[in-house]
Amino acid sequence: MLPTLFYPELSDCRRLFLRNYEVQINIGVHEFEKQGEQRVLINVDLFIPLAMSTPQGDHLDEVVDYDFMRDTVARRMAQGHIHLQETLCDDVARAMLLHPKVRAVRVSTEKPDVYPDCESVGVEVFHVKQA
Repeated sequence: MLPTLFYPELSDCRRLFLRNYEVQINIGVHEFEKQGEQRVLINVDLFIPLAMSTPQGDHLDEVVDYDFMRDTVARRMAQGHIHLQETLCDDVARAMLLHPKVRAVRVSTEKPDVYPDCESVGVEVFHVKQA
């Protein structure tokens, strides 16, 4: 279900997204997880007011660049080992909300290789910037 159904303040927003960004990251609380990297899929949705994201001249500097999402994730990963997916989601969401054009963010992470009998395990967080 789209967040705009529950958050009318997002009805005038464009949704920018990054889907299944596959990274290798040191994440986990178990000793065997601390010995190497794991595959993690990261998804991000940014909600940006149309007034701040509708290009007038078809120029990149008029919108939020997709590189912003990837670079934000990369900066968090560069900080080193993360114990919990919850921490990763919260940190990435907080960093995304620092962008002046972003009104709301949804971040999810999935570890697809944890259990052989399910597709993945993961966490999702959604935040709306306080006015």
